[in-house]
Amino acid sequence: MPAPARFTFEARLECAYLAEEPADSSAPPYAAFTLHGYGMTPETMLGLTRMLLGPRPLVVALQAPHAFYPQGPDRREVGFSWATHVTSEPSVRLHHEMLLTVFAQVRERWGIAANRRILVGFSQPVGPNYRFAATHPDAARGVIGICGGVPRDWEENPLYRPVTAALLHIAREQDEVYPAAKARDFARRLRLRASDVEFHLLEGGHRFPSKAGPLVAAWLARVLPEAAGPAEP
Repeated sequence: MPAPARFTFEARLECAYLAEEPADSSAPPYAAFTLHGYGMTPETMLGLTRMLLGPRPLVVALQAPHAFYPQGPDRREVGFSWATHVTSEPSVRLHHEMLLTVFAQVRERWGIAANRRILVGFSQPVGPNYRFAATHPDAARGVIGICGGVPRDWEENPLYRPVTAALLHIAREQDEVYPAAKARDFARRLRLRASDVEFHLLEGGHRFPSKAGPLVAAWLARVLPEAAGPAEP
């Protein structure tokens, strides 16, 4: 019997994001577009990003498009994922389309242009966010990658362009998903396409760094001096 033929088609997908306006309405506006890790939710990522950046930005937390039930004590809780190894190419395209759509909607509603956008990712979306920055170099002012990796095709993909966004990568010494021995080479690799790369290796495992606020505030003061302010203690 011959092998079954495989066909593909496109269908509409409803996507979602949360937006929380800044507590300080007098501050110059900038937006942090934040993407959660594997199995997480946008609600969790919004709270973590607010803790990291403080009250000043508009925080926009995107929900990954693929819902599933993570393994755990309560299997009724739904988590979300950005991609799997068998859906990598369409997931890259969908990730880019989602970001460009949300950027446009936020600009229309709040008037925040590309030079006031910071793209944040924890774990799974870090590499895709770098890929986005190399494909759409004028779409964001800065990218913060936390406990994630660099795209496998970073060096050789001919579609990538020079990255104009400032990159801040935060790795962890005891990260069991992205080991420090591998992460220490990320700064060198990122600099192959980006001229502004800042790298930090902090103590701890594969968790959102609760004490990274001061170093992120210092980075923001350099990258977005008129919008940055000290993170809340």
